[in-house]
Amino acid sequence: MDRAANAAKEAGVSCEPIQVENGQPHQAIIAAAENKGCDLIVMSSHGRSGLSMLLIGSVTNKVLAQAKTPVLICP
Repeated sequence: MDRAANAAKEAGVSCEPIQVENGQPHQAIIAAAENKGCDLIVMSSHGRSGLSMLLIGSVTNKVLAQAKTPVLICP
């Protein structure tokens, strides 16, 4: 997270890294965005599809489906 925070700082972008160690990842991401008043959630996608995605699920898909905050997905 330090690397990402430093890159943001160098680009002049405000960044406050947080780490959540309990709960479901998608719920923690959504809650953090709501608690911090974020206006955008940016996530990457592993590109799973078909049966793999159905069996394993996707944190990105769950955030996309449940977040009230807009979500930008980067491949």
